[in-house]
Amino acid sequence: MKQQVNLSQSQQLSLTPQLRQSLHLLQLSALELEAEVAQAIENNPLLDWLEGGELGTSEARESDEDGDAREAEPTREDGEATDLGDIEWKLDEGDVVGQWTPGDEDDEDPRLNRAAQESLQEHLRWQLHMSPLDARAQAIGVALVDAIDDDGYLRDSFDAIAEALRPDIDASRDEIAAVLAQVQRFDPPGIGARDLGECLSLQLRMLPPSRERDLALTLCGPQLERLPKLGIEGAARLLGCNNEDATAAIALLRSLDPKPGSAMAPLEQDTYVIPDAVIWRDRGIWNVALTGNSVPRIGIHEGYVRMIRRANRDDASYLRGQLQEARWLLKGIRARGETLLNVVRCLAREQSGFLEFGEQALRPLTLRELSVKLGLHESTISRAIARKHVRTPRGTLPLRAFFASGIDTGAGGEASSAAIQSMLRQLIAAEDPRKPLSDAALADKLKLSGIPVARRTIAKYRDLLRIPPSNERVRMN
Repeated sequence: MKQQVNLSQSQQLSLTPQLRQSLHLLQLSALELEAEVAQAIENNPLLDWLEGGELGTSEARESDEDGDAREAEPTREDGEATDLGDIEWKLDEGDVVGQWTPGDEDDEDPRLNRAAQESLQEHLRWQLHMSPLDARAQAIGVALVDAIDDDGYLRDSFDAIAEALRPDIDASRDEIAAVLAQVQRFDPPGIGARDLGECLSLQLRMLPPSRERDLALTLCGPQLERLPKLGIEGAARLLGCNNEDATAAIALLRSLDPKPGSAMAPLEQDTYVIPDAVIWRDRGIWNVALTGNSVPRIGIHEGYVRMIRRANRDDASYLRGQLQEARWLLKGIRARGETLLNVVRCLAREQSGFLEFGEQALRPLTLRELSVKLGLHESTISRAIARKHVRTPRGTLPLRAFFASGIDTGAGGEASSAAIQSMLRQLIAAEDPRKPLSDAALADKLKLSGIPVARRTIAKYRDLLRIPPSNERVRMN
């Protein structure tokens, strides 16, 4: 055997702190983002809220000890922070981005902003319904989702899941494991894990490949419980790396969520939401804009930036670090806004019929289809719509309301499940209360409309709508 030295080139996306922060900001709701920014301002003297003013046009320059200048975020000449919140992104021709002002809300029903309660199970069932699984796998998925606790963990064994499915379905352990693998790809990341190590590893595998991610995955094994006792040096010996790499891997683990389900706790009955975006129609054109809550009005103090050159070595190093973190936050907020605006813009285009006519005009649309149209990964789309709401002429809606799976129609097209449920609700509302329509009769009426739906599908949708069967709907008066 001969030893040889080979040179090769490869490309690898490094999981930088800035990238991790951008992914984190993307999945926050408007209220969560405001709390995140408030915490950052409290910890970083270079950041501050802005009461008003226009977007600054001057550029602050951070000068290091050698006199080199590096570009910083815009700041005002008076030393106060410059507004980076009133940013508008240009859309394609036919779209309009406007600054939404809340002054027009006075005459509207305040109940439009009331948040609908959504449990973790409901959030997971929606994603399950949107996934490309057959009826058998969907049923197994429902059993798995029902067995997930409020922290997001699957506590029941595969045998218990199989028993819950009988006698309708006799599922093997391999079948259940295959469907669980699909469920574990849902939002929030880490859902459906059976222990802490699996929960953290699921979140890590959703991140771009990097050395620190690979090292962190190694730590998610049986040695995870020993990690507090090992310390940095012990972890480095275990991983076969230096202390710096071990520190980065442990920091990455600490940035993950050990209880992913807790973020999806249902809202209180009288909780109101702040919309992240607004869709309105003007002269026949659907317009899209982000609200101020989605792009917080914060900026960087130029006075602190100028202090870097005059400060001593330790103070200058501290200020440079704070300036870098401030830049990352501002860029992360900007990227969040761009992604969210692109998603809402695409939804408004694809579901203009829904915005104008209601659920009956909601066309089939999946995360995969939207990811192709926008050139983004499905997980990015999932993060972008998670816990986000949009103000529309039909009220304040969660972004997930714009998605629906499809059913083939007799004319060769597709009808969304939401549209079919809307039609089903109307048929039942118009029925003779003394002779309610059976599921079979409802299926026949939909077939006459060109939508061939099986009786069991009608029963499924009726259950989702919380409508009792025909024998319980009889009213003689």
